[in-house]
Amino acid sequence: MVKAVLGILSGFVSGTMAGAFGVGGAILTTPAVQVSLGGPPFVAVGTPLPVIFPTTLSGAQACRRAGQIDWRAVVWAAPPGAAAAALGAYLTRFVDPSGLLLATALLIGWQAYRLGTGKSLPETAGRPVEPSGLAIALTGLIAGFASGLLGIGGGVILVPVMTGVLGMPLKRSLGTSLVVIAFMVIPGTIVHALLHHIDWAIFLWLTIGVIPGAAIGSRWTIRTAERTVRIVVGLFLGIVAILYGALEIHDLITGVHR
Repeated sequence: MVKAVLGILSGFVSGTMAGAFGVGGAILTTPAVQVSLGGPPFVAVGTPLPVIFPTTLSGAQACRRAGQIDWRAVVWAAPPGAAAAALGAYLTRFVDPSGLLLATALLIGWQAYRLGTGKSLPETAGRPVEPSGLAIALTGLIAGFASGLLGIGGGVILVPVMTGVLGMPLKRSLGTSLVVIAFMVIPGTIVHALLHHIDWAIFLWLTIGVIPGAAIGSRWTIRTAERTVRIVVGLFLGIVAILYGALEIHDLITGVHR
């Protein structure tokens, strides 16, 4: 009973963060499964993946109603992102990702700074500037590959790149990221399910919490001024960059390989 309550609470917090920041939420659910719910490492990695699917769908509803999802970007980014996620997950059997996470942390940190200190993007003839389909597809490809190879949420790459590099308005990038992530987690979920790396009881507890949490988080984003959202999302990504970087530096110094 205690684990069920902890799982629901962990899911709610993770879902709120995911809905607000356009990410999958695994940055919280993965350690929660291992530390609070007693799951072994492979279950901590595998179980959050199917949880991300209802999380992103719940969070995306408020964004859809507010017109803050770029469906053109979803069509271009989701297929290469899903394929690259599968490839990245497969390559973990052969590639030592040591040092790659540190480089990822630096990139996320730089984009967090640009996002937090930037201004609203210009519009042309009343319409937001639209990036090319190829650029969006490449972004999905990179985010998916990094997600599969490094085990990180694709949203921490999608959001800052779509906003800071491709010129997509912030709230639209957050809503779009939620939908793209839903597609990206499908291959990994199938693989981990076949490997019996998913604890379906923990999945149920987390899901009960993430669905209302993601809805609340996404509504906050829609109703909050863009400048405030920029600062908060920038701070969140900055914290993620620091945590990833510190973890990788520790592992490089101590010789630990995760």
